[in-house]
Amino acid sequence: MNVLLLTIVLSFLPISELRGSIPYAVYNGTPWFVAYPLCAALNALVAPACWLFLGTVHKLFLKMEWYQRFFERFIGKARSKLANGVERWGWFGVSLFVAIPLPLTGAWTGTLGAWVLGLSKRKTMMAVVVGVLISGAVVTAIVVFGVQALQIFLKK
Repeated sequence: MNVLLLTIVLSFLPISELRGSIPYAVYNGTPWFVAYPLCAALNALVAPACWLFLGTVHKLFLKMEWYQRFFERFIGKARSKLANGVERWGWFGVSLFVAIPLPLTGAWTGTLGAWVLGLSKRKTMMAVVVGVLISGAVVTAIVVFGVQALQIFLKK
């Protein structure tokens, strides 16, 4: 598979998001200053895609029992992770949640949690973009400094 295509897919997948796409792109020869804006922009598109899904397809799927059980479980986890931060910090709490580059704390869960907690579409989009930019910068810095440190170590 083409490096660019897989980078795009990894940026958009709920599990990998920026934590997978930026290291993959850099490892495969994409300069960090290209990988970061590309992956961040693609990952920021998760918020409108998720919002669109929740407003349309989700309503149809809720009629299926298996989906309803899965979604309720997923909602419970998202709500418990985000509720305190949103109550205390508002949309900035969602940004901080999305900014943490750990599994299950990205744009997908942030958008879903903001939707569940009743944050407006505009505030959710703004929060996710800010969080994605911060998370992407953190991941990029870790990748760049990690590669540099490894190169120094291997030269000795």
